[in-house]
Amino acid sequence: MSAEGRLKLVLCWHMHQPQYREPAHCSYVLPWTYLHLIKDYVDMAAILEMIPDVRAVVNFSPVTLDQIDDYATQIRAYLRSGDALRDPLLAALAATPQTLDAEQYLTLVRACLRVNRERLINRFPPYQRLADLAATLLEHSDYMPYLSGQFLADLLVWYHLAWMGETVRLRDARVKRLIEKGYGFTAQDRRTLLEVIGELAGGVIERYRALCAAGKIELSMTPYAHPIIPLMLNFNTAREAMPDVQLPHSTHYPGGEERARWHIQEGKAVFYRHFGIEPRGCWPAEGGVSPATLRLLNESGFTWAASGEKVLRNSLTRDDALNGIAHTDWLYQPYQIDNLDIACFFRDDGLSDLIGFTYSKWHSDDAVNNLIWHLENIAAACPDKSKTIVSIIMDGENAWEYYPDNAYHFLTALYKRLTDHARIELTTFSSYLNGLRSGPTARVENMVSGSWVYGTFSTWIGDPAKNRGWDMLCDAKHAFDAAVRTGLQGEALAAAQRQLAICEGSDWFWWFGDYNPAETVSDFEKLFRLHLSNLYRLIGAQPPDYLSQVISRGTGAPPSGGVMRASN
Repeated sequence: MSAEGRLKLVLCWHMHQPQYREPAHCSYVLPWTYLHLIKDYVDMAAILEMIPDVRAVVNFSPVTLDQIDDYATQIRAYLRSGDALRDPLLAALAATPQTLDAEQYLTLVRACLRVNRERLINRFPPYQRLADLAATLLEHSDYMPYLSGQFLADLLVWYHLAWMGETVRLRDARVKRLIEKGYGFTAQDRRTLLEVIGELAGGVIERYRALCAAGKIELSMTPYAHPIIPLMLNFNTAREAMPDVQLPHSTHYPGGEERARWHIQEGKAVFYRHFGIEPRGCWPAEGGVSPATLRLLNESGFTWAASGEKVLRNSLTRDDALNGIAHTDWLYQPYQIDNLDIACFFRDDGLSDLIGFTYSKWHSDDAVNNLIWHLENIAAACPDKSKTIVSIIMDGENAWEYYPDNAYHFLTALYKRLTDHARIELTTFSSYLNGLRSGPTARVENMVSGSWVYGTFSTWIGDPAKNRGWDMLCDAKHAFDAAVRTGLQGEALAAAQRQLAICEGSDWFWWFGDYNPAETVSDFEKLFRLHLSNLYRLIGAQPPDYLSQVISRGTGAPPSGGVMRASN
């Protein structure tokens, strides 16, 4: 069957971690960037390299790219000349300190249990036994005198072996040997593992660059620090989908448009530095869109953006455009918004959520068969295949921890089935647009602003703790503006602008709220206050006293620990 007669499908994987570096000393407070790097970024690249004729879109936030580069640099410097590693967990792996007090010891033990128990601990009997002992230790700290430095060293090695990508475990002889050894890891063993991590960190960006050059993937970006641009431009956009939402005391984010432009332009500069190309597409943070946001992206040269299905549903409902129209007649096509040149695609929430939350519990063959069945039904219901496109857009990191073997079997089977399918064509958003004889013919005249989560901005604004976070950010922005007016310039201004950008990221607001787990809320709200405090210091101002006070405490137990959220 010709390409024109096949259903177009885009698999878009979004890779993002916020800035975990403690600002004053550039040390890392949390290790998630390098752990997702050695597991998820590496596995996705390896599987894409394996499958002939595969196509996908891989989206990176620039703040993540900068951290990957920083990890590669610091590991290389440690291995070459012994320079200090700035991530405490990585440093402990490299050379477990000989003198640790009880609290430092327990902190490292606790860190080595922050992983999916079923999939990443219980899979390896030596790690399972160590983890059981560690859990007992945390309950009975009086057992500490009986535990040695060797126990901690072995626990650290297994934590990193469990986080290692499945493709690395299958291919790297050094990793295989460590897994087979099981216990009693030496200093040389740990250095070997660090060498593996350094090689993965130092090569992963280049692997995606090569995949793009080979035409197997399209690389796209999110504005620099992953900000919710519609809210930066206008808090009132939240009312379009939530008319009764309580907004922050601050009426608006000061200078929001200028800051949004900064994130877009700085993001493009970082993207070009790492990949050597200009991005054509943009996944705005959390699929957060508004007409004003799309205008900025259009002005910045992007040819496509994407958001969530419910944003489109809300917008078409307001236009009375859905009366009597089947789901398949409105979702699976790009739209033109307010006569802008940029095309806007919308994810299939149901299919994306199946991969994110359901298929991890299924046998990989059953999961792939089910997804193909859904796609074939869509193809049958959409007679004009030349313009029909299904968009599956989702987190490219967190879902795989819940699958057997880091979803290796699911993803390889899925890619193979799709590349061989007679009625489905894997493509990218830019390739699809290049194949159109003209731009999108479907239009939205009155877009309802929102995100992929519920079609609203409720995940980032409206809750008392989230609103308090915005008010604190607004205070800091006013202080920044005052410093600029009184002469902040040059390198000092550039450093403050970048620090302000980190504070503007969406991740802090995601975690505020009682419905999230206590430990993670504590991690993120503390780091948010730390980033704000550093901004004040960079502009020569005294941080407000309230930055020493906790603003949110979590008490919830959401699925997947809250790192992922279903669209409904």
